[in-house]
Amino acid sequence: MGTPPFIIVAIDGGAASGKSSTSRLLAERFNLLHVDTGSFYRQLTSELLRCSVAYTDITAIQSALTNLQLTTRLNGRSAQMLIGGQPAGDEIRGQQINANVSHYAAIPAVRAALLAYQRGQVDVAKQHGFRGLVMEGRDIGSVIFPDADFRFFLHADPIERAKRRAAEGRQDSIAERDRLDTSRKNAPLVVPSGATDIDSTFLTLEQVVEKLAALIAAKIT
Repeated sequence: MGTPPFIIVAIDGGAASGKSSTSRLLAERFNLLHVDTGSFYRQLTSELLRCSVAYTDITAIQSALTNLQLTTRLNGRSAQMLIGGQPAGDEIRGQQINANVSHYAAIPAVRAALLAYQRGQVDVAKQHGFRGLVMEGRDIGSVIFPDADFRFFLHADPIERAKRRAAEGRQDSIAERDRLDTSRKNAPLVVPSGATDIDSTFLTLEQVVEKLAALIAAKIT
């Protein structure tokens, strides 16, 4: 038997829709590199705030982006972005980043700066012997990998998603982030044409994973 083909799984959805937990479990099941692009935008937001670059100052943002050195290291099965050789800290999950990340993520220059880096995770996965990669975000199936082997979109009722954040001990303005993510002109949060749309409002994490895993297994085994 030859080497099985490399597969790409794209999972999109809004905040607290279950993307990260689902992606990590699929990565374990199918030996995939897990790539959380939301953490990349959070880390970039943290770096720009650290440099006192406001999201309204496009010139300063473009200048700051030209000096960034982005590399990757593995953290278990997950790809971890390094900026200037430094990984993200716990602050990227804090309230300040929650309140600002959608603003920075809406800027075309910011998305352009991460586009090639995100696509480059395919090479990282291959270099480390993964069967493929599962990438989660808001524009994976529509922009980053529109030809991915599997494209999924997870959504859930905003009230339920807010409860999930609260259960994690985190504050997040779900409705406001949805508004910003879906209304931005560049790479908005949308259900990609042809993607499998799954409502996770009344499903357990295990049920969501099983739904996606069954669809993947049916095509690769």
